[in-house]
Amino acid sequence: MRLLITSDTHLPKRARELPAPLLTELPRADVVLHAGDWVDTATLDLLESRSRRLVGVYGNNDGPALRARLPEVAYADLGGLRFGVVHETGAAQGREARCAARFPDLDVLVFGHSHIPWDTTAATGLRLLNPGSPTDRRRQPYHTYMAATVADGRLGDVELHRLPPR
Repeated sequence: MRLLITSDTHLPKRARELPAPLLTELPRADVVLHAGDWVDTATLDLLESRSRRLVGVYGNNDGPALRARLPEVAYADLGGLRFGVVHETGAAQGREARCAARFPDLDVLVFGHSHIPWDTTAATGLRLLNPGSPTDRRRQPYHTYMAATVADGRLGDVELHRLPPR
C-alpha cells in the first residue's frame, strides 16, 4: 500500500496551487493523509476528487466550513497498522512521550502544524511523522511532503520528498 502524507497546504495564502510533483503523486497513492491547515475548501475538494482514499483533519487555520467536513483527529487501519492523524502535538521537547500517552493504541501518528519534517519513534514503538509543508517551508530549506509504504503490517520506505524551488 502506497501512502502520500502532506500537511499545512495553506492555500491560497502561502501558494496559489499545490506543487505539480505532489499532484502527480496523488493518483499513485492508495491513501492520502493530510494533517490539517488546508485553509480553503477547494484544496479539500481537489484531494477528495483525485485520491482513492483521503484521511484528513482540520488545523488551527481552518475555518467553520472545513471543520464541518473534517474531524480534529482521524483514525484509519491501513495494511494492518493503526494510524492516527492530528494537526497539533505541542512542543518538540517531550513530543514522543506525550503522543504515546495520548494515543496508546496507535502504531503511527501523522501530525502537522510546525511545517518542520519529523520522523521519530517513541519508546512505546509509536512512529511519529510530520511531512513538513509543500507550500510554506517557513525556516526550512525546502518545501516537503512524505511518501511511505505499508506491507505485512509494517511501515516501510518512509521518504521525505524535497520539492524544487518555486
